[in-house]
Amino acid sequence: MKINITASIKKKILAKHGVTEKEVKECFANRDRFALRDEREDHQTDPPSCWIIAETNHLRELKVVFVVKDGVPAVKTAYEPNPEEVRIYNSKARLLD
Repeated sequence: MKINITASIKKKILAKHGVTEKEVKECFANRDRFALRDEREDHQTDPPSCWIIAETNHLRELKVVFVVKDGVPAVKTAYEPNPEEVRIYNSKARLLD
C-alpha cells in the first residue's frame, strides 16, 4: 500500500512523538478496522481528516491521522492514542471484512 509522508511530517512525528515512518506503515498494514472520519467542527479539512488506531510490528499502539489525496493516504500526524481515543475507535470503527 502506498502511503505519503512528507519530509516535514516525518521529522515532526519523530521529534514530537518518537514515531518512525516504518511504524506508520506497519500500522496501516496491521490495522483490523476501517478508518474513522474526524467529525469535530474545529478539525474540518478538505479533504476530510481520517484516523486509525493500530499496532506496529512491535505491538506499539499508534493513532495515525491522514487525508486521502488521489486515493493515497497522506499522513498528517501519528502518536500514541489516549484511552478515550482507543475507546471511540474500538466502539465506532467497523472491523475489516
